[in-house]
Amino acid sequence: MDLDPEGLFRDDSDEDDDNVQEREANKEMVVYLIDASPKMFTPATKADEKEETHFHTIVNCITHALKTQIIGRSYDEVAICFFNTKEKKNLQELAGVYVYNVTEREPLDRPDARLIKEFSCIEDSFMSNIGSRYGITSGSRENTLYNALWVAQALLRKGSVKTVSKRIVIFTNEDDPFGGLTGAVKTDMIRTTIQRARDAQDLGLSIELLPLSRPDEEFNISLFYADLIGLEGDEIVDYLPSSGEKLEDMTNQLKKRMMKKRKVKTLAFAITNDVCIEVNTYALIRPTTPGAITWLDSISNLPLKAERSFICNDTGALLQDPQKRFQVYNDKIVKFSTRELSDVKRVSSHHLRLLGFKPLDYLKDYHNLRPSTFIYPSDEEEVTSAGGQIEPPGIHMIYLPYSDDVRYPEEVHLTSDDAPRATDEQIKKASNLLRRIDLKNFSVCQFSNPALQRHYGILEALALGEDEMPDVKDETLPDEEGLARPVVVKAVEEFKASVYGENYDQEEAEAAAAKAGASKKRKALTDAAAEKSAAHNWAELADTGKLKDMTVVDLKSYLSAHGLPVSGKKEALKGMSNVSSIVQQYRLCCSCNVSAR
Repeated sequence: MDLDPEGLFRDDSDEDDDNVQEREANKEMVVYLIDASPKMFTPATKADEKEETHFHTIVNCITHALKTQIIGRSYDEVAICFFNTKEKKNLQELAGVYVYNVTEREPLDRPDARLIKEFSCIEDSFMSNIGSRYGITSGSRENTLYNALWVAQALLRKGSVKTVSKRIVIFTNEDDPFGGLTGAVKTDMIRTTIQRARDAQDLGLSIELLPLSRPDEEFNISLFYADLIGLEGDEIVDYLPSSGEKLEDMTNQLKKRMMKKRKVKTLAFAITNDVCIEVNTYALIRPTTPGAITWLDSISNLPLKAERSFICNDTGALLQDPQKRFQVYNDKIVKFSTRELSDVKRVSSHHLRLLGFKPLDYLKDYHNLRPSTFIYPSDEEEVTSAGGQIEPPGIHMIYLPYSDDVRYPEEVHLTSDDAPRATDEQIKKASNLLRRIDLKNFSVCQFSNPALQRHYGILEALALGEDEMPDVKDETLPDEEGLARPVVVKAVEEFKASVYGENYDQEEAEAAAAKAGASKKRKALTDAAAEKSAAHNWAELADTGKLKDMTVVDLKSYLSAHGLPVSGKKEALKGMSNVSSIVQQYRLCCSCNVSAR
């Protein structure tokens, strides 16, 4: 896999062009197999007042997953298939299997707004349009589960398993689909169904199960589905979700099953000149940003493909030959082809090369410029006769700065007299406060970016034609309820008292009261000045030139009433020049306001 050398060292801020090959390597195709037997339409819990059924839970769960997929992995493809149905709709014409789809879309294709909108309302018309029945019954050789696996395998036929991840996800609350059968018929149907699943797994297809427990009994995966998906021993206990009755739990379980680590790139890691292994790189955590803008055709609403052409300045004809770059050197133009330029930038013949080893303490925290990349061998692990490594642990590739990027700023050494130091009592109270408000098992993944949530919520509402915008909960806001706990309040008060003193609140209250009193006093003086100023006709005094006969107190009352500065010498105020001009401006403003009205 020949990659662009610049791609290995490009910054996160640089946007990559759409790389079809890289997308195909990370692409995923999923077929949702949904049990539509009558048991799926019974209430999920005994105390469920709304009588929410397992079928309703699954529809909402898949709808939520499709919305998330459009945002995160829009180029993944998905198909929805019901089994144990009255109607049939599949290319193989197998009974009891209905492949759900909308117009202008392939059965296995990228999810779109129309699919999400119509699928979210499918429960209203499911019984009349598709229907529900028991597909595996005594006295019949019909095996709807076998048919469903066959149809799902046929849907996932396109694409190579080397570049595309293919998965089948089964939703059901029936732990023993062959429980109504007996004897050789039951044994034969179980054998053929398990063999069909194993044939699909041999072709590189992964089969997942999301079980739902009924109110009267827990889902027993050991009866049948453990053999179907290939689980043994402790894997069965680890596989079962803690609870899958409610929508939130089922959605989380589906997210855990679907969000598997996906490789970013496959690189060649040269250990020596003669030893080279192939490794996969994984992006463990990255900051989430809004998606790139996609230009659409105004008529067909299809994405536009940007094309660039070079035109000759002399003739105006399109240039067909590969473009060459040049560099002026010693007054000469040195031309480079695209291939030659790539070879110049190539560090070595391999993507990664082991140069040597250094002690771990050489690596500093501030050397980590951006999120690391996890490297893991792509070949399957092997057990050697000498008792060698069974499962390699992998390594983290940390991006280091260049030598000229490291700065050594001068440190300002402050003496003990210049900088305030916390006392032992203050440090003790601060430590106690931190223990009280500590977040248990904190992870940045627990909190969503509210701005991004609102951004995608608005896009979702516009795409689905919804009138109301979704409410976005800002999880980054402080926990008011948690901070109001008595132990937290006590710790906060003790810390404040140790830093600011016992009478800090009282002093703050007195300062606020004094500030409010001063404000009231200023307002009273302004009102009194306005009342005194209203006793004179200042416009007439200015026209007749009698302002010079006014006292300083009267002049200051006028200035205070109109929010003007009263500072200045006594002679300047008695000069009346500035007061006269102010009165004239005031009259002009009043006349303008009257004319504007």
